[in-house]
Amino acid sequence: MRARDDATIDGAAADWLQAPGQYLCGLTWDGMYLWHSDQVATRIWAIDRADGSIARTFRSAWVRADLAYDGDVLCQVGGRPKRLVLIDPDTGRVEGFRPILPPSGRVTGAELGPEGLWLVLRGPNVVQLRDYPGMSILREYPVPGSSPSGLTYADGTVVFGDFESGTLHAIDAGTGAHLGSGKAKGRPTGMTWDGERLWYCDFPARALRALDLDRLLA
Repeated sequence: MRARDDATIDGAAADWLQAPGQYLCGLTWDGMYLWHSDQVATRIWAIDRADGSIARTFRSAWVRADLAYDGDVLCQVGGRPKRLVLIDPDTGRVEGFRPILPPSGRVTGAELGPEGLWLVLRGPNVVQLRDYPGMSILREYPVPGSSPSGLTYADGTVVFGDFESGTLHAIDAGTGAHLGSGKAKGRPTGMTWDGERLWYCDFPARALRALDLDRLLA
């Protein structure tokens, strides 16, 4: 399902798609589909961003938080303690794991960028750049918010959500400088960038929403 929504950041209309599940966790883009994961449904779906139709689905008991794509496999934040679970997007088969050290449940957002793997962690709240696939920490920036949730990378900008306040924050990937913040419709969890727009999971509405990043940075 695709619809128009007059919910806004600074007045900008946002497209949205109805999510297929009820406990929205991860979201990423592979160049063709939005990939979305749901912890309660224990499923990962490939979704057509044009109309919300499901192109592919498979079960995964590993889902706990955000989802990323490394150009070859899906990288699901999952397990206890949390780690990257590498999943074949064609078959749903688990191909391996990458530990996030020190082991914990702090990671809530993940996305690959040209510099490596970007993560957002809570308690304390930080955005990290890690070597990929080595997973060593290259940079770490303290960030605002009480409950970081979901992260993406867009052309030198790192965007992450804060669940409780329903806020999206943007920082410069090179310096960590704050670039802008704005209220999101609902409460964000997983998010991604499709090269044109920022997409995020609106948890209470069970919706995938698309926004113009320029509105957040204005």
